[in-house]
Amino acid sequence: MHIKIMTIQKNLNLPAFFILWLSLTLAACQNASNEGKGNSDTEHETANGEPLFFDLVKVVDGLFAPVALENAKDGSGRIFIAEQAGKILVLKNGKLLPVPFLEITSKLVPMENKYMDTGILGFAFHPDYTNNGRFFVHYSAPSDKGFDHKSVLAEFQVSTADPDRASVQERIILEVDQPENNHNGGNIIFDENGYLYIGFGDGGGQGDQHGYPGNGQNLNSLLGSIIRIDIDNGSPYKIPSDNPFVGKEGRDEIWAYGLRMPWRISFDPETGALFCGDVGQDLYEEVNIIEKGKNYGWRAMEGFHVYDSALYGERGDFTLPIAEYKHPEGLSITGGYVYRGNKNPEMVGKYFFGDWAFKMFYLEKHQDKWVRHNSSFIGKLGDKIDFYVNSFGLDEEGEIYVVTQKEVGAISPTGVVYRLKLADNGKVN
Repeated sequence: MHIKIMTIQKNLNLPAFFILWLSLTLAACQNASNEGKGNSDTEHETANGEPLFFDLVKVVDGLFAPVALENAKDGSGRIFIAEQAGKILVLKNGKLLPVPFLEITSKLVPMENKYMDTGILGFAFHPDYTNNGRFFVHYSAPSDKGFDHKSVLAEFQVSTADPDRASVQERIILEVDQPENNHNGGNIIFDENGYLYIGFGDGGGQGDQHGYPGNGQNLNSLLGSIIRIDIDNGSPYKIPSDNPFVGKEGRDEIWAYGLRMPWRISFDPETGALFCGDVGQDLYEEVNIIEKGKNYGWRAMEGFHVYDSALYGERGDFTLPIAEYKHPEGLSITGGYVYRGNKNPEMVGKYFFGDWAFKMFYLEKHQDKWVRHNSSFIGKLGDKIDFYVNSFGLDEEGEIYVVTQKEVGAISPTGVVYRLKLADNGKVN
């Protein structure tokens, strides 16, 4: 999510929708003054062919700032939804249960009804959850070391008496000090080997100014990286022996680095590719496929473009995104999922993602290039939607859900979850 909205809103105390318009207008002006900088690969961002046409089916509303949606892969068909201010709710047989699955509000930094990058940021169920009842939550807690706050990865356990309730007792797996209140990263995921991945942002602020060369390029910091750990062994965890920096300079937990704000990562269950939506600074939003040991460029690069010329000249060997788009077409990317469900065959193999500022897209691969399409919807004007896209999630059948809210606020009761489906004819009428 984007710092510029928060800064303008704080300073001017203006309504959220005016803030969004103002931010997009400023970005457009800045685009005009920055044309020609860096090396744009426009082939990766050109949409061609006849786009698909979609429908959004409302699943549940009245949520308080929902930020994550998961399923437990336990055959129950339940959907679990995290509200930013500290609750994980259960959607069972199409209805929201009145009592939360988990409530950890008291463990979080104080939450207010304004734009915030803190709170519950992600959660994941252990691959063997059916048998062991373990799940993990990434949240923001007060710092006891003088930092703005700390990111916490904690393990919780389902109740033995009630499968729709969990114990608030936690086991702390990892704590990461955060110098500022934004760019904290997001969701947690497991790979097919049972290793846990979590993406951390660069520590906040603009331009990754926390020391030289910034956290994104600092292998001795977990900030600005995606980490990979074994939570089934060690105390509190073990480093997988094939992690890329084991026995080398840098933190052994790091799987890949050079990221600004990885807001949603996900695996394609068929290919194993790890997709990441990385929020840009001023001009470009990007989608990366994350690979072992690779450097994704921030802050030397933003998308395909040079951001810090000195740092780029010093290092210069970076892995480029598979796609980017420019402001003001969007403002803050929200990573999504490759569709592998059965109900919408024409969607199979495409990567669906969005932008917090009222847009959704999909990527499809043509030979060795990913082509981006705007998503159009029944009942919506053009390709614009009238809500903020906070996150995406999957049910047990692999269907994609869109996690949204109408108004800005960490405890705003305007949250709605939709299921994404192909329109009846699959095309724009």
